[in-house]
Amino acid sequence: MPVRFSKVLIPQPKSKFIKTRCPDCGNEQITFSHAAMVVRCLVCGRVLAIPTGGKAKLAGHVVKVLE
Repeated sequence: MPVRFSKVLIPQPKSKFIKTRCPDCGNEQITFSHAAMVVRCLVCGRVLAIPTGGKAKLAGHVVKVLE
């Protein structure tokens, strides 16, 4: 009797890299969706992401979600 193998689903990560735009200066910067530290804009210093223990709270505008 042949042995049938079922398909094993590979879990995908829930975290992604996100390209965000600073609302003050318009600089685009890549941040991590589950950031563990405060992410600031490299040009003007405004806070773009605040860690919450899980997903970071984004203060900037999301331009694109990078896969």
